[in-house]
This record gives sequence, C-alpha cells and structure tokens, in this order.
Amino acid sequence: MSDLTVSFVQASLQWHDPAANRAELHRHIDEISIATDLIVLPEMFTTGFSMEAATLAETMEGPTLAWLRDIAAARNAVVTGSIIIKEQGNYYNRLLWVRPDGSTSYYNKRHLFTMANEHHTYTPGTERLVEEWRGWRICPLVCYDLRFPVWSRNSNTQPYDLLLYVANWPAARRTAWMTLLRARAIENLAYTMGVNCVGIDGNSLAYAGDSALLDMRGEYLVEVGNQETGITRALRRADLEAFRERFPALQDADTFELTQLVAR
Repeated sequence: MSDLTVSFVQASLQWHDPAANRAELHRHIDEISIATDLIVLPEMFTTGFSMEAATLAETMEGPTLAWLRDIAAARNAVVTGSIIIKEQGNYYNRLLWVRPDGSTSYYNKRHLFTMANEHHTYTPGTERLVEEWRGWRICPLVCYDLRFPVWSRNSNTQPYDLLLYVANWPAARRTAWMTLLRARAIENLAYTMGVNCVGIDGNSLAYAGDSALLDMRGEYLVEVGNQETGITRALRRADLEAFRERFPALQDADTFELTQLVAR
C-alpha cells in the first residue's frame, strides 16, 4: 500500500459569509504547491458555527458542493469539511466527502453540542462514515464527536487508518482539544487529524486553532498554533503497519455493537 499525502487549512472564518469564506479558503488551497490526496477544511467552513440554519442552509445542489467538486477535480484529491444542509425539512451539520470524479458521500454530525443549543436546530446523524481512498480507510467526524470514544472506536466491523475531526473548537477548551486528539490516536492505533479555525466569531467566541496531525503513538507530526495556514504531510503506511504489528492492542479491545441510535 502507498503512503497518503494529506493537507489541511486552518483559517479565520467570516461570520455568515459563504462567498467570502469560499474565496479565502480557495486562496489557501491554491497555496498547496505539491500533489495531495486529501484536503480537509474546518466545521461549518462557509458560515462559522451558527444556529441560524434557516437563513444559511444550502441544499445538496447548492453552490458550496459545486465549489468543492471543482476543487476536487482540479487537485485530483478528495476535499472534505462540513456545512449547513437542508434536506426534507431538516437541517444538518453535514460533512461532505467529495471525490475528483464529483461523486459525494456525507456524514451528519452525530453528537450535537447541547450547550450551544445545536440539538434544537440540527438533526443528529445515525451512521458513521468510513471511506476508502487510495488504499487507506478514513473515518471523518465532526467537532464534539471527539469527546465520545465509543463513536470514534476503531473496530473490526469498520476499521480505519486515519481518524479526522473537522471543528469549530473554542480556545477556552483548547486543553481538552489537544488531550482528546492524542487520546483518540493512542487508543485507536491510527493517524489522527484535527482541523480547527482561528479568530473571533459572530458570537464573540475565540478560536485558537491548534490544528494538528498525530501518529498512531499519539506523537505530534504537525501542530500549527493559532496562525492561518495550510499544511501538507505524508502519512507512512509502512510505519503504521509496523507499529500495529509490534503492538496489536486492538485485538484485546472490548467488543460491542451500537444497536440503537435515537435522535435527541
């Protein structure tokens, strides 16, 4: 199996301004000067973390998905991140997984942040997504999902090599962000990526960034602090397989099955 080259963009998001955010993120993506397999953007990257879904939601035929398809085709890479989607009368914090050929999968955020009343606006997802891309299995999740290890668990039924979280994670809880990313990497024996934003949003919440890429030991490969930046790194398949062979802890993991997920 080949290595996987991954890129992420940590940016300051313009509050409720999809066109401005697409333009700024496009500028960052254009600065990625080498070929990459995967480009990761933050949570709600067109709007910031907003509960004004009725005003801001797009459909699956909207301008942002078309924009993602154009980028994926131009860069010959998967592009992913979450936006606000309206579908069949419901609103979702939906991560879009867009391939170079224009085909799309998606994941609806499962764990909605009740302290911000996200559960009063959005409908939670009920199914986890694990995508295979260029020989790698990748599990993309969204922000608050990071706090729930059962949902993130690397399992025999849905195994993965890379676990990634797109987020709007406030600076006030940055210690939790960094600690939990490391924990998820260690317990799941997987490369783990967290992609956050920076700046101040329309609710006066500060975001410190701290986007990071960790290896399966929980060691930082990239940690970017609070600057706006785009980062590209190669994930080594041989390193992952060698470590899992030397330390196959997942074979001793407790077995369980999520049998019922009820919308809150």
